[in-house]
Amino acid sequence: MTEKLNDLFGRQMKPMMRIHKRRILIAVLSTVVMMGMAQHRTQVLDRDIRTLRMRYMVEALEPSGSVSRPYLVLPESGVIDGSEAENTLEISFDELSHDVHQYSYRVLHCNMDWTESDINSYEYVEGFTTTDVIDYEHSGNTQQEYTHYWLNFPNDDMQLTKSGNYVLQIYEDGDKEQVVAEVCFSVVEPLVDIEAKVRANTAIELNGRYQQLDIDVNTRSLNLHNPSEVKMVVRQNNRWDNQVVLEKPTFVEPHRLRYINQKALIFEGGNEYRHFDTYSTYYAGYHVDMVRYKQGSYHALLEVDEVRGTKANGAGREGTPYLTEMDANGQWLVNCEKTDYVDTDAEYMWVHFVLPMREPVVDGQVFMGGDLFYNQYSSDNLMWYDGENGCYRTSLYLKQGGYDYMYFVLNTHNRLTRPIDAMDVSMLPLEGSHWQTDNEYTVWVYHRPFGERYDQLVGYKVL
Repeated sequence: MTEKLNDLFGRQMKPMMRIHKRRILIAVLSTVVMMGMAQHRTQVLDRDIRTLRMRYMVEALEPSGSVSRPYLVLPESGVIDGSEAENTLEISFDELSHDVHQYSYRVLHCNMDWTESDINSYEYVEGFTTTDVIDYEHSGNTQQEYTHYWLNFPNDDMQLTKSGNYVLQIYEDGDKEQVVAEVCFSVVEPLVDIEAKVRANTAIELNGRYQQLDIDVNTRSLNLHNPSEVKMVVRQNNRWDNQVVLEKPTFVEPHRLRYINQKALIFEGGNEYRHFDTYSTYYAGYHVDMVRYKQGSYHALLEVDEVRGTKANGAGREGTPYLTEMDANGQWLVNCEKTDYVDTDAEYMWVHFVLPMREPVVDGQVFMGGDLFYNQYSSDNLMWYDGENGCYRTSLYLKQGGYDYMYFVLNTHNRLTRPIDAMDVSMLPLEGSHWQTDNEYTVWVYHRPFGERYDQLVGYKVL
């Protein structure tokens, strides 16, 4: 297998060209779907833009600081002005050249489902409705030239006055139609207390693979007239594909909404995320087999991954038992050795992934998942099957750092056979599923009183 991998390493660019048209088609289809739904997502829309990140300002002071679940807290004054570092986001990205581009940004208020709300910008923005990205710095002594841009938000030019979901759009040359990136974040006005616990589901058919959430919402500080005014959103590891929207509690008690034993709150336990690091261009980091410089670029060939799923094609056995591993629940960070300026000194590298399977997945496509891909599925994280070498593989152009990732199957024809209704995305075939897995769950509680024109975010909890 090692000889084959070395050969793959040398020929990696040729097969990428063969699937270029296929990936473009998938990207176009994904774009059409997104436009039809009119739902905003954190995403990059320009191929020259890389490493879009969101960090709390207080953590951005450290090279390793990375926050991919961004939210802000609406102060009692009702205005977020960015005066507190702990309540400020740093948004940054790289453009793959040393040319200076004119980028501007604006914020849009969104409903619970991330469609634009009906309120006007002057109702939720104090200050300017658009402003420029003025901070940038060219990369240092790197093989790949790039320019690092960043902004802190909110700031003196732009403040927010209402809770809810927001998308910050970055566009070029003053053209609001020329959006190069979108960043989604939330502003919470904490009016409810959320208590939640994760447990193994006790149903016989689910036991061992799934996790059950029970959630209590204390509404004592909320002016609630009818429980139907409240909706709840729950995500596992910030994944959009398994997002759950709850409109009815199981029990309604005085000043309390209880969501107990709800079928919708059963999630695949999944497995711990895989991880690798490319901190060095001189030696192989964790889960890296070799690092080479070839044809003007650095390359990192990862160690061969193994299928951890249940009777996946080519596995020929039951899935591997659960093993406790330290992961970051899909998150990632930029870092490199021997520098205090990782934002401009870190190198870009081609990272090569190989997942051996004797046969391709039937009626499904294999994708890589994690915050690296903003938990979406597109041509960027689609793996392709190499029949000659019996493996799935792909190559990604990534900035040096530490990355979590996972393999998912997107069912393209029939739903995967599971005991519960779920999306057509599952980690079960390739990663397995265990109730012991340490997952991160995020709970959003929205309130829209009768006659109101937007969804107020009144509760936010990560567990």
